[in-house]
Formats: sequence, structure tokens, C-alpha cells
Amino acid sequence: MFTERTGLIVWVTDLKAARNLERYGTVHYMSKRMLYVVLYVHTSRLEETMRQLQKQSYVKKVERSYRGEIKTEYNSNIPDKTRFYTL
Repeated sequence: MFTERTGLIVWVTDLKAARNLERYGTVHYMSKRMLYVVLYVHTSRLEETMRQLQKQSYVKKVERSYRGEIKTEYNSNIPDKTRFYTL
């Protein structure tokens, strides 16, 4: 049902020109102050899209987001010390 998507951080020189990035994927966020765009693209077309983005004149750098690969399930091996601090 859902397609696999990967996030890209695209550093740009001009935000007006960065509006053209919508043709490569879904624009999630545009930072006016730091001049970057968070873009989601299909994972199957990731390498091809990165090459095309590098060719654009207004793009400084393209980075891949590793948010999907970060472990989000946490476990605590340290015992709970709250019972020692109760009155």
C-alpha cells in the first residue's frame, strides 16, 4: 500500500529556484534561514534522483537522511532507582 521513501537533505543557494524540486519528490520542509530542503523520494529511484539533483545549478550538496535506519526501540538494562528516592 505505501511505497518505500527515503529522505534527502538538499542544500541550495536560492529558495525560489528550489521550488522546482517538487518535480523530483515530495518537499517536506524548506528552511529559509539555513537554505536547505527536506525532500522525500522513492527508494527505488534514489541514486538516479541524487545524480539529477547534483546537476542543478542551484544545488550545493545532496545528503541522504538516515532517519529510517536509526533504532527507535529502546530498552533499559539499568534498574529503576525511583523506589530508592521515595519518602
